[in-house]
Order: sequence, then structure tokens, then C-alpha cells
Amino acid sequence: MIMREGMVPVRMIKASYPDVIVLADCKIVDGGDIESGDAFDAGADIVTVLGVADDATIQAVVQTARKHGKQVMVDMICIDDVEKRASQLDKMGVDYICLHTGVDTQKTGETPFDGLARVMPVVKNAKAAVAGGINLRTIPLAKKLGPEIVVCGGALTRAANLRAAVIEMEAAVKG
Repeated sequence: MIMREGMVPVRMIKASYPDVIVLADCKIVDGGDIESGDAFDAGADIVTVLGVADDATIQAVVQTARKHGKQVMVDMICIDDVEKRASQLDKMGVDYICLHTGVDTQKTGETPFDGLARVMPVVKNAKAAVAGGINLRTIPLAKKLGPEIVVCGGALTRAANLRAAVIEMEAAVKG
């Protein structure tokens, strides 16, 4: 949505639902202070930066988040040594480390759960998150591994009735 519409949806969601935590999935890879600043100014509470980004970019996003009193989620998509990178990121002061299997990779049968299981013991300060292929069938495994955030994307956006799907997914996560 951000690729199509920019920060307009972030502004609209935050204006309509000021108490909802808005995660802007910017996937920042450069210009960390500028791009995260734009998202925070629009109302984002959490922005994503790619784990493959340079450490300087990630640190710029963290510093900008702190200035705004907001949070940073690092998207670990395309990271091979997730334990090593998670340890580095944890020391940089990021708030969340998200094990993410991209849509194209999901088509090969890959999931984020193996990486999540390997990262959970490594992370000491940040919290874990998981994304990619999360649906009603995979929620029990996500819950077993214990991430703080479970991102449900495609299972919701492809649902015939979004509201019903959100309610069902929320019940599965909480149940």
C-alpha cells in the first residue's frame, strides 16, 4: 500500500484510529533518517528497515525513532545467517526483529518458522516478530515459538470478507 499510495494511508489510519498502533512497512534500505522521519511524521508508530541495509542506515532509523518516541522493526528477509544478524541488530537497539519469508519465496514452500526458532534464543533486548505465510493453519506454530508480533498479510488481504477474516485470525492468535 505504501508503494502505491505513499504515506496517505498511514495518515488516514492514524487520524481515524488514533489509539491503534500503526506499523508502516517501509522496508527502508537507504536514507534511514529521512524515510523513517516521513513515516513517523505521518503517524507511524513502528517502521520497518531491511536487515540487509547498512548498519549506518539502521542506526539512523533507530535514532530517528527515538527522537519521535517511536519504534523500529528490522525485516530479516533475504538474511542467510539470521542468528548472527539478529545478534548484531539486538546490540543496535532495534525494538523488533522480524523473521519474514517473502511472497515469492513462500511459493517454494519456505516458511519463516525455522529462522524464528533459531533467532528466539539469540535476541536479548529486542522482541521477535514473524511474517510470511501466516494463516489460520500456521498460527499454532507461531504461537508455540512465541514472537511478540505476528504479521498476517496475505491471508487477510485475499479474504472474501476482510472483517470476518480479521476477527477469526485475532481469535486464533489470542485463543
